[in-house]
Amino acid sequence: MTRFVEYQGGDVDAFLAAQEQKDLLRFITCGSVDDGKSTLIGRLLYESKMLFEDQLAALEADSKKLGTQGGNLDFALLVDGLAAEREQGITIDVAYRAFTTARRKFIVADTPGHEQYTRNMATGASTAELAIILIDARKGVLTQTRRHSFICKLLGIRHLVLCINKMDLVGYSRETFEKIEADYRKFAAELGITSKITVVPVSALAGDNIIDRSANMQWYQGPTLMGHLETVPVGDDAKEKPFRMPVQWVSRPDQNFRGFAGTIAAGTIKPGDAVKVLPSGRQSIVTRIVTQDGDLPEAQAEQAITLTLADEVDASRGDVITAAQSPVEVSDQFEAQVLWMGDEPMLPGRSYVIKSAAKSLPGTLDKLKYKVNVNTLERTATETLALNEIGVCNLELNGPLAFEPYGENKTLGAFIIIDRFSNNTVGFGLINFALRRAANIHWQAMDVNKDSRAGLLRQKPTVLWFTGLSGAGKSTIANLVEKKLHARGQLTYLLDGDNVRHGLNRDLGFTDQDRVENIRRVAEVAKLMTDAGVITLVSFISPFKAERQMARDLVGEGEFMEIFVDTSLAEAEKRDVKGLYAKARRGELKNFTGISSPYEQPDAAELRVDTGTMAAEDAAEKVVQLLVERGRI
Repeated sequence: MTRFVEYQGGDVDAFLAAQEQKDLLRFITCGSVDDGKSTLIGRLLYESKMLFEDQLAALEADSKKLGTQGGNLDFALLVDGLAAEREQGITIDVAYRAFTTARRKFIVADTPGHEQYTRNMATGASTAELAIILIDARKGVLTQTRRHSFICKLLGIRHLVLCINKMDLVGYSRETFEKIEADYRKFAAELGITSKITVVPVSALAGDNIIDRSANMQWYQGPTLMGHLETVPVGDDAKEKPFRMPVQWVSRPDQNFRGFAGTIAAGTIKPGDAVKVLPSGRQSIVTRIVTQDGDLPEAQAEQAITLTLADEVDASRGDVITAAQSPVEVSDQFEAQVLWMGDEPMLPGRSYVIKSAAKSLPGTLDKLKYKVNVNTLERTATETLALNEIGVCNLELNGPLAFEPYGENKTLGAFIIIDRFSNNTVGFGLINFALRRAANIHWQAMDVNKDSRAGLLRQKPTVLWFTGLSGAGKSTIANLVEKKLHARGQLTYLLDGDNVRHGLNRDLGFTDQDRVENIRRVAEVAKLMTDAGVITLVSFISPFKAERQMARDLVGEGEFMEIFVDTSLAEAEKRDVKGLYAKARRGELKNFTGISSPYEQPDAAELRVDTGTMAAEDAAEKVVQLLVERGRI
């Protein structure tokens, strides 16, 4: 800081004013392991003289201590802050560094090169305008080069800089440089990259072509890396687009004020403008643009504001306020590109949380169309996506989402996929377009509804979901419960796992994907039964928590009761009435729950019955008592 205050003649206000006038470039460095990303960023920080004396002293001490550069400064230590990174000499987490030059401000994300951490690279790239893709001059274009380039294309990064690093280790060979450039440009053309590509030969370690032109590569006539970073055009045309602002929260500090806070994703707004709130479609007029520093006469893209409207429009977190004359689309079904980041593979049909801008909705990924081999760019059929795989699939949400295709609006066109139980982000997606069928299929209003049907039956529709290992006694207990309810005059229906597989689900196997689809279909049938006013008994192993939660979410509050029919695996094997455990133990039955496929016990079932100590008749009576206690019958 002292250096720049001195530069401004000791005037702090002048210094701050000068900084505000500079534009900002966000960029990332990416590429394969050990290609010199951290060293390059460290060199940029060092050469731009953004290191304080104590930082330099610490760098000198760490470099001597670790001895990775034979007593010279190891610039990678400036960004490899984690102990594991220093020990292994690799980047693990995304490290952000801000620095400035006389012409521009920068925020750089140093992203990991290892395939295991591709998710971190995508995270860093999601906000970048420019990507520096490093290539080790000794190795040329590698798989990670292709993978990272593919992700940069997916995310619409406008500027690519191909830094061919470690030129000092290939004798500053012009032929090596030109061959790698030709290889990459051929790959980029096949991939359909339309971003502008600038190729720079550098040595991050020695400083060649980083700040000053290298005397060792006089054959190179292009810009230095810093020269390019300082002059490449930044910013987009977001300010010129129609107004869009996702509502992040509704501000109500007292009864006299109600405002909608958020960051403008595109366009400009001023008091008097007509706006529409989506997905409700309600229209109003902007009365004030409120900020911490006072009201504004106008606001534009990237500004954080609070809008007040002339009408008491119903809007909440996740809704989108748009220009009234050019609203965005609303849909609940999309085609999307997905980068899978979870250690466990994606399961089509499983319910995940889909978060786009400030909106979170349950949703499923379905109908995988293909995945892309990043080495060959070949599209291949697939039933699932594994870690780091990229594919195209349909996305179905449990509610409407206001959106724009990612190519038109990054904020309203991107989403993350969250595991409902671990809360881990397991995927990243980009909306291509809404499926036409979503716009053509509408809910048909019915005059006779669930309440009227249930009233006629004098009961409250309920789903009794029996879950447990094969042989636990689910079907036996469910059958007894239905007989008891029938005797009381209740209208019921029992959906049994084996019976359903003879008809509705006979096309499904026993892979994890098929098990998810098996439960999804049965849950939808149970939902229809509930709508008909019926008490529905579902007897399925249903081994995964996520699918049972999905079934619970389909019906109303209090209409779903999970009955955990518990017994030990040893006891279930001992019973083995169908001989299935014996087959599974012999390896004749794959993906058998409890043996070669997991069973996830409920965390908070409405009722647990232990059939190791309790008779089936007693267990059935407990279920009926539960219905009575909850006022369902």
